[in-house]
Amino acid sequence: MRLGGRLEGAISVLADIETRRRPVADALKDWGLAHRFAGSGDRAAIGNIVYDALRMRLSHAWLMDDDSPAAIAYAVLFRQWGFTPDSLAANLADDKFAPPPLSEDAITSFRTRNLIDAPSYIQGDIPEWVQPSLELGFAENWLAEAQALAERPTLDLRANILKASRDKALKALERSGAQEAKIARYGIRIPAGEGASRLPNVTAELSFQKGWFEVQDEGSQIVADLVLPQEGEQVLDYCAGGGGKTLAMSASMHNKGQVHAFDADRKRLAPIIERLKRAGTRNVQVHDNAKDLQSLSGRCDKVLVDAPCTGTGTWRRRPDTKWRLTAKNLDERTAQQQDALKQASAFVRPGGELVYVTCSVLPQENDDQVRAFVAANPEFEIASALPAWDGLFGKTSPRPRSIDGKTITLTPASTDTDGFFFCRMQKKS
Repeated sequence: MRLGGRLEGAISVLADIETRRRPVADALKDWGLAHRFAGSGDRAAIGNIVYDALRMRLSHAWLMDDDSPAAIAYAVLFRQWGFTPDSLAANLADDKFAPPPLSEDAITSFRTRNLIDAPSYIQGDIPEWVQPSLELGFAENWLAEAQALAERPTLDLRANILKASRDKALKALERSGAQEAKIARYGIRIPAGEGASRLPNVTAELSFQKGWFEVQDEGSQIVADLVLPQEGEQVLDYCAGGGGKTLAMSASMHNKGQVHAFDADRKRLAPIIERLKRAGTRNVQVHDNAKDLQSLSGRCDKVLVDAPCTGTGTWRRRPDTKWRLTAKNLDERTAQQQDALKQASAFVRPGGELVYVTCSVLPQENDDQVRAFVAANPEFEIASALPAWDGLFGKTSPRPRSIDGKTITLTPASTDTDGFFFCRMQKKS
């Protein structure tokens, strides 16, 4: 397919997402099934246009003075792929599969409008109701933080030190352009690329099948490291999901001690079994029934609560969720977080630690939650996470945000990772 056909395909997918309000991955999959003639490069290019359009949907629409799927898809090519209206028109001129040309009004708007004149939430490409939360969390830096959440993400991997050093994994991934991550000790990063470029399918690599590395955002690796799991400890990953942090903590413990991976949602937990086998872990027990945890009550050295959240820190990777998020969703998540903290805290031994993590950048889910928890549970107190950061990653690495010098927030703008919140709470002896 030429560019015109790819652009038309992206417009069709965007229209499907808008009309049926469905996840972007589902819409792209269905388009591919209905257009089997499209090659992998075509599907990747169409996916790139769609994701780029959704990340910056508001600013694209404002500059074009048109929020239609066609307008925001064209805006991607103008703003992010290096085309001008004239050069794109010339490129599509003899392409019979290209979409209809833009209206002169839209082109004139794009040529004459300046984004600095748009409302701040449009400049940041966020829902308007989210702006006060970001202002509360990041003060004068909020707009830069929002804009960084609208950029393309890198592909991040974690070398599995149970089977391979980072250098060994890097060598195996040399043809993919893999590099050492800037912060995470075992992190590997593949640049995001531009335009129609495709990220490599690293899970097809023999080194992946051998368990030499896992796909995991660098921010997720960092917060798992900050738990400071030690050999011989009893660690509970209370909301384990697919097991990314469980695997990272198990490797840090060199298969000594125990990591208990629990999640009430069996579907989310299911992938962990195959991942554990591939990684060569021997110190992980998987639980999908809360009754199985009764013997751990008051006995765990560390309990990690990777709480259910709005996922605002992952908007680079899942931009469609940005436009479906509502204030009601936020209220539902904060209630679930309070319940998860209450339930998980019962497993912490005296002198042990309760670690609270979200992949959100909203203070209602982060600092507000842990302050409310320690106020209601005086046997716990917040301990600073910064000494562990300095000890693991050094004082010269990129620094996370911190409101109080104790809790930390990773963001695309500050640490070049997904957004994550981290808080360590010590239980009094």
